[in-house]
Amino acid sequence: MAEPKSSAPPRSSSDQRNIAALPPRNSSARAELVERLADKAKLIRRETVRLSRIAGAGHYSGTFSAAELIAALYYAQLRYQPSDPGWPDRDRFVLSKGHAAIGLYPVLADVGFFDSALLDQYTRLGSIFGDHPDMRKVPGIDFSSGSLGHGLSVALGLALAARVQGRSYRSYCLLGDGELAEGQVWQAAMAAGHFKTGSLIAIIDRNQLSIDGPTETIMGVEPLDAKFEAFRWKVHRIDGHDLDAILDMFAQLDDDPNGAPQLIIADTIKGRGVQRMELDTDWHVGNLVGADYDDVMNEIDAGLQPSIGGR
Repeated sequence: MAEPKSSAPPRSSSDQRNIAALPPRNSSARAELVERLADKAKLIRRETVRLSRIAGAGHYSGTFSAAELIAALYYAQLRYQPSDPGWPDRDRFVLSKGHAAIGLYPVLADVGFFDSALLDQYTRLGSIFGDHPDMRKVPGIDFSSGSLGHGLSVALGLALAARVQGRSYRSYCLLGDGELAEGQVWQAAMAAGHFKTGSLIAIIDRNQLSIDGPTETIMGVEPLDAKFEAFRWKVHRIDGHDLDAILDMFAQLDDDPNGAPQLIIADTIKGRGVQRMELDTDWHVGNLVGADYDDVMNEIDAGLQPSIGGR
């Protein structure tokens, strides 16, 4: 198999993001940015709860664990143009854990890909929004995910397409830790290291649980760092709920599209933001009603509290 040739130059700082440079820690601008992202993470959690009630059930806990990651990506990192969803030079984002689409749709609406009023028909007959995302229907969706284990292969293909086309976009992929039991993930990891796809950024939402129980009981995935490093990836590990850490990590990503693929292991807590759901397999899918619905909305509005999950 011939290795694709690179014709794309390394990214320059001028086209790396669609926003201004990251403010330094302890500055007022940084504090304002972190506060804004925290509010957007609340939006993700609140809308997940609201849309779940419309549908009659929804994926709460696996969406909550990724709330800070999705907020930081869309409001501080990814390069895109809502007025032109198919813009060829946009960064690609593959939500490999497609069941978290319920938290991504509100973000796409908030940044301008479509009218947020459309979400009021979530999963209804004729709605463009399903439990898993459809790239043919939803503006801003780059891959119709949901069948777990496919996303990293698709994101790798998108990164290689950028190389062939001479484009400078990055390809981001958000994976769940439970789907790492799929062999296709590791085939993609091996190929990405071999082809030196430095424009591929994988993020693992290491929330510790799959639908059936703890990942380390069902199918142990650790040590993740060593496994991906063996496949020639550059690996970083952060607290996936610490917005400062997420922002700093994004700022440290290498710009060389011909370097090692880059992995961020984001240690998170499944259900983070609602204490009754944290590390509880019963809340992978659920439906809040009555006083429980109101209590959870109030808890989300209060912001992240000390976690019972230990992170």
